[in-house]
Amino acid sequence: MKSIWMKSACAIVAMMCFSVQAQTAAPAPNTTGPTAAGTNNLLIASVAWKQTAAEYRALYYQGYNLAKFRVEQAIAKRKAGDKPLAVVTDLDDTVLLPLPYWGHLINQNKDFFDDPIWDAWIPKNQMVVAPGALEFFKFCEANGVEVYYVSSRDQGDKTLEYGINHVKVAGLPYADANHVTILRESSNKEKRQDEIAKAFDVVVFLGDNLNDFRRKYYTKNVDERIQLMEEDKAKYGSNYILFPNPTDGHWMRAIFGDSEPPPSDANREIFKKAATRQAWDGK
Repeated sequence: MKSIWMKSACAIVAMMCFSVQAQTAAPAPNTTGPTAAGTNNLLIASVAWKQTAAEYRALYYQGYNLAKFRVEQAIAKRKAGDKPLAVVTDLDDTVLLPLPYWGHLINQNKDFFDDPIWDAWIPKNQMVVAPGALEFFKFCEANGVEVYYVSSRDQGDKTLEYGINHVKVAGLPYADANHVTILRESSNKEKRQDEIAKAFDVVVFLGDNLNDFRRKYYTKNVDERIQLMEEDKAKYGSNYILFPNPTDGHWMRAIFGDSEPPPSDANREIFKKAATRQAWDGK
């Protein structure tokens, strides 16, 4: 009897396991990603540009030179009784460049942003200070212009600690909890930006992502996002100073519906379609 009961129980368990497996969606196919030496990684061109291009660095100098010019103008125009001046800036790919992270992804044959690797890398303090950033922010400090760093990350309870430490290690001013805000639950920076704007005259907003300026750009539609930017075109170089980032950001969300899409054959096809929105037919 015991043997019969055991056989029946095993059969029931097996059927249950089969049922659970049948109900679990199969993972998205991921067969067209980087292989072997990884030379077919779709990230290679954009990461190589970040790692080597003088133009990439020049755009940071250009942005920070322009930011300094705008601050100098604001200082010259200030009158007694005016609100104090401030600059509001994003951190990643604006002030701090995660170049070693992207190099690691290439070496690991990863062709999409990888959150677990990012979270493991953040505490290593290997960020590279953007060209022109340190000089600009020290200029602000020397002239009584406060700097507020507003970023979105989530590495658990130590998220803010890591963010402040990155600012300190980089030698940047205002490396304290009052001036560093790290949003864990959302990438919506408007609430914090608006709080700062109540107390300060914000001269410029700095970022590598339109969402670093206002939440209105957080859309899943490419054409709508472009149109929203066009409506604000006079603000670029004036209120907003944008830095280059061809590897990640909310421009990806407009393409995929997700800022950090998973690596899959389908998403690589979507990427190819995005890259050929305008294409010569060869005739």
